[in-house]
Amino acid sequence: MIFKALADIAVVVHLGFVAFAVLGGLTALRWPKMVWVHLPALAWATAIETFGWVCPLTHLENALRISGGQAAYEEGFVDRYLIPILYPEALPVLRWPLVAALLAINVAAYWFVWRRRGR
Repeated sequence: MIFKALADIAVVVHLGFVAFAVLGGLTALRWPKMVWVHLPALAWATAIETFGWVCPLTHLENALRISGGQAAYEEGFVDRYLIPILYPEALPVLRWPLVAALLAINVAAYWFVWRRRGR
């Protein structure tokens, strides 16, 4: 029971990280120093999606599920939880549009931060 709860917490933390990686650049609009927290998260998320790596949080979740007597899964977090919600009949080709969207949202946010600081 405790391992299932810990695995569920790992999913929530993972979802929070994904949300921060995608939208964290927007926090820099309010708190410019967040750039230094967000850039490493953005780089990591971009690398994971670009190279098809599996995030260590996925490994942690799977280990906790196995310890709790549940089955692990093979695919990564995005493929397991997000793609079925966002794109029910998704193809592996979606990796590049996801990377492009991730970068575009944050480049736009950082552009506004840079522009505002220049004033």
